[in-house]
Amino acid sequence: MKSAWTMLGLMLLAASLAAAPARAGDTAEPPPPCDVPAYLLSTENALSKVTEAVKANRPLSVLVVGSRSSTILGNEPSAYPAKLQAALKEALPSATVDLSVELQGKSTAEDTAGTLVKLVEAKKPTLVIWQTGTVDAMRAIDPDDFRAAIHDGVAALRNAGTDVVLVNLQYSPRTETMISAPPYLDNMKVVATQLEVPLFDRFAIMKQWSDAGYFDLFSTSHGVDLAKKVHACLGRALAKFVIDAAHLGPVQQN
Repeated sequence: MKSAWTMLGLMLLAASLAAAPARAGDTAEPPPPCDVPAYLLSTENALSKVTEAVKANRPLSVLVVGSRSSTILGNEPSAYPAKLQAALKEALPSATVDLSVELQGKSTAEDTAGTLVKLVEAKKPTLVIWQTGTVDAMRAIDPDDFRAAIHDGVAALRNAGTDVVLVNLQYSPRTETMISAPPYLDNMKVVATQLEVPLFDRFAIMKQWSDAGYFDLFSTSHGVDLAKKVHACLGRALAKFVIDAAHLGPVQQN
């Protein structure tokens, strides 16, 4: 019964931040504040392939490998990957920035890890952004097995010659009592430290926004409007994180 309620709660979260269609007559609103504490956007691990590509005037190819929370169904241009691409283009006006998204909505980290090398061979990205952990937490996958899968996947990507950024779970106060996120958050940090890859702490960033009152992540009534605002902020924050990890200069945040 507990697992059923867990799945229901996470399905509601995904629906509120990923699925609702836009309503006719919606009016544009000012962008929300996207302030992020500096410590949440800093990393000691560099993106050397990104640096080399931009400085050599080669196209910067980004592949986002994610789950349902990487998109807004029916509103993909408003999802964080598209906002990331736009922010990178704005920050790097002389660079060609190509971005593609590979959604693996029901895949665990172990499932996804086995596909990463083929994806790199097919798409030849400079940078892979691997967003994972949600499905594993939903299914209560053994945290040690999760860590091993992340380790193997990142190692395979590095061996294939691409930079890697890990992105952890999204935060929702409505699911805190339904799933145990800390084991998965902690194990992603362990792998990031061991293999020296940047970890974009989406969970902590969204929690900070919720605590600061920027977004009401507890409500189920905001639908696609809330999703668009959160994704817009995530895309800008992730762009700044990538730029800083590649040592390419500051990115303006609104």
